[in-house]
Amino acid sequence: MKKEKLFPDYVFESSWEVCNKVGGIYTVLSTRALTLQKKLPNRLFFIGPDCTKETDNIYFTEDKTLFAEWRSQAKKDNLSVRIGHWNIPGEPIVFLVDFEPFFTQKDEIYGKLWEDFQVDSLHAYGDYDEASMFSYAAGRVVESFYRFYHLDHKRVVYQGNEWMTGLGLLYVRKHLPQVATIFTTHATSIGRSIAGNNKPLYRYLSAYNGDQMACELNMQSKHSIEKQTAMNVDCFTTVSEITAQECRELLDKPVDVVLPNGFEPDFVPVGTTFSTKRRAARQRLLQVASALTGCEFDDDTLIVSTSGRYEFRNKGIDLFIESMNRLRHDSRLNRQVVAFICVPAWVFSPRQDLADRLKAVGSFSTALDQPVITHWLHNMNEDRVMGMLRYLDINNRSGDKVKIIFVPCYLTGDDGIINKPYYDILLCNDLCIYPSYYEPWGYTPLEAIAFKVPCITTDLAGFGQWVNSVYGRNAELEDGVKVVHRSDYDYNEVADSIKDSVLGFSKMGHAEVRKCREHASLLSTKAYWSRFITYYEEAYDVALRKTVERR
Repeated sequence: MKKEKLFPDYVFESSWEVCNKVGGIYTVLSTRALTLQKKLPNRLFFIGPDCTKETDNIYFTEDKTLFAEWRSQAKKDNLSVRIGHWNIPGEPIVFLVDFEPFFTQKDEIYGKLWEDFQVDSLHAYGDYDEASMFSYAAGRVVESFYRFYHLDHKRVVYQGNEWMTGLGLLYVRKHLPQVATIFTTHATSIGRSIAGNNKPLYRYLSAYNGDQMACELNMQSKHSIEKQTAMNVDCFTTVSEITAQECRELLDKPVDVVLPNGFEPDFVPVGTTFSTKRRAARQRLLQVASALTGCEFDDDTLIVSTSGRYEFRNKGIDLFIESMNRLRHDSRLNRQVVAFICVPAWVFSPRQDLADRLKAVGSFSTALDQPVITHWLHNMNEDRVMGMLRYLDINNRSGDKVKIIFVPCYLTGDDGIINKPYYDILLCNDLCIYPSYYEPWGYTPLEAIAFKVPCITTDLAGFGQWVNSVYGRNAELEDGVKVVHRSDYDYNEVADSIKDSVLGFSKMGHAEVRKCREHASLLSTKAYWSRFITYYEEAYDVALRKTVERR
């Protein structure tokens, strides 16, 4: 007979991205919170870094009445914690902890970490110390709260995301063995580094030694904390099957449960709001393209884009540019295409000449200088996107049917040029392209299809593999997502495949496009958190059963 799953009475979950929107983990946690909050009302606690201290944090609302009696104890435990709610659906309770006071104890903390778990912190550099002191503080918060409220007879789970939470997980594992610990790596530090250093990751994955590669790539400390955390928690998890293989080979530890990333559809506009925002965003992007290039673009112009973190090879930005360049030279293309690269870079300022043109009335017959970029950069000559555009002689000439425009700013709605938020820009696309080489999951294509935008991705992305598993075959654009096969050595074939897919899409009639959009939207519903939360319930069960054994 199947055992009933154990479910926690309390869940603590920490991440550097709690109330701190710097990457994809923010999206994972903030969209999942509502589903978990319904299952654990006021017993779900997120722990994040207090990066803003007493200044305003738009993602956080402090509530000084929450756990007022524990605050005094936290101070006695030398913890500086602000308590309130995360300003997201579900409004879960959040503890923002000031970790800076622990820097004075850093060497002692690292010494104990070596004694207890053989974690090598000697080679630390960059963000290692900051992340580790936050992680230690988060573990101390869990300990203080647990002891103050006498939770010994409750089922308590502490989950940490990424290597940055490893030290705290190990602290809890030692000092509160009755708390079930879960470690989720969203990408191994070594796997990302191998891929980012232009080394072939997949063909030689089984031959790589993670410890040896950590030495070669100067990643010993991050790799060490990640590996020892994976080895010592009650349940080790990651976000996709492709990253599970990476963990097994590079961390020498198979994962216990795969936790695919879902989302909630509450941020997708509906009805007339959807069509109004889409129309306004299309108009704005085409205005920007026209002002930059001096060319006119009608409403039949095909708008395509890529977006995400600026990892030139890992995110496939190089392949996006290459495929658009090949499309530019394809005589079969009979539509205007504007391809946007929406990837934040080292922005210096919005272009004043472009801003002036956008304010002016009428059209322009001449291009601006450097008509491929919307904002000036600090490092114009060293930037990799700009370098590749120069190398391929892409300068958005009037005769080019494909124009490529680099939007290197965060799309917050006040960047000085586009002046519309990312999700408004996303929904105005006809097609999105994410040809990733290294992508443990891939939120950008999932968000795209939620906004009814068909997209192209690869089977080296966890999301791409999931799409293929849904259909039981290699998905095509008619399904809402085209999943291109990619390996270590097929750059040219992938570029041609993407080019041909965009060409085929450009020739589709309105009815065919509408079906693609409908299928994209329908596919996104299969990734709701209401469906994927069952994987977390499995992880909780695995971790809690380990604590039962220890007791």
